Amino acid sequence: MPAAPRRTPKLGLQANKRNFAASGLVIALFSSAVFGTSGSFAKALLETGWSPGAAVAARLTGAALILAVPAVPTLRGRWHQLRDNWVTILLFGLIGVAACQLFYFNAVERLSVGVALLLEYLAPVIIVLWLWGASRKRPRVLTLGGTLLSLAGLVLVLDLTGAVKIDVVGVLWGIAAAVCLAIYFFITAKENDSLPPIVLASGGLLVGAAVIWLAGATGMLPMSFSTADTTLGPWVTPWWVSLAGLVILATVLAYVSGIVAARALGSKVASFVSLTEVLFAVIWAWLLLGELPGAIQLLGGVLIVGGVILVRLDELRSPAAATAGAGPAAPKAGSPLEHANDVEPVP
Repeated sequence: MPAAPRRTPKLGLQANKRNFAASGLVIALFSSAVFGTSGSFAKALLETGWSPGAAVAARLTGAALILAVPAVPTLRGRWHQLRDNWVTILLFGLIGVAACQLFYFNAVERLSVGVALLLEYLAPVIIVLWLWGASRKRPRVLTLGGTLLSLAGLVLVLDLTGAVKIDVVGVLWGIAAAVCLAIYFFITAKENDSLPPIVLASGGLLVGAAVIWLAGATGMLPMSFSTADTTLGPWVTPWWVSLAGLVILATVLAYVSGIVAARALGSKVASFVSLTEVLFAVIWAWLLLGELPGAIQLLGGVLIVGGVILVRLDELRSPAAATAGAGPAAPKAGSPLEHANDVEPVP
């Protein structure tokens, strides 16, 4: 009697995949948690006299130098990868790193961390509206519903009828950060396997740092530093503690863990988990700065995040819908943003 086929290797492989995905989820949550500290560490510096440009320059320079340590051996002498992808690295550094961070920090200087980040998270809605206007094709119901939900949330976040008037300039900086984030996604939506993510991250940070320092040296961007102590929650700490947190926790660890999570979960699932960054940012701002958006603004934040979730759910469904029942010659789904990035811009 022939022996029954062995299924242990297959079951073991499935179990390993589940364990890998589970560990990826934990890492993705950790990445969101440390990313969420950036606004709090930055604001602690801004409140002692640092300018947004100085905080961005210090953050990018420190992170670029640290990430260069693993990035250089990753290239394994294949320096042509930098030459072949210089446009991607340049645009990532200019828009996804320098401009996005500078605008976000300018918003944080005038608004609470939570409100500033919620404004930046309108980027997916801006993408939907742009594609709608450019193609003259109405989005699917789920995407349209998510867009309208996020716009309603924006109205509540701004709390236009509240007793405390929100800073209009700060709001414009936050929306500018969202526009930069949207442009970044358009630029890097095309999948690129010729450049390791850690190299793109390090190169983009280096380009962003060079741009900010150049703008400061020419007088285009105010650069003011301070060695005054910073306040984080109940603790008064030296200035370098907040800067170290901004560089090491909110940038280096956030980037590396985000890359690991994207490879374990897939970039789209990882991008969903990254939405928890808003929650973590609000919690950190509450614990470290004593900031907490009002009840109406928190409700608006829930609507914005809920709307973004609907839009991203529709993105997840679209490739399967476009290829279902199609033959080998079927075209790929039309959305230019179906491939989420392994390397996200630093908020």
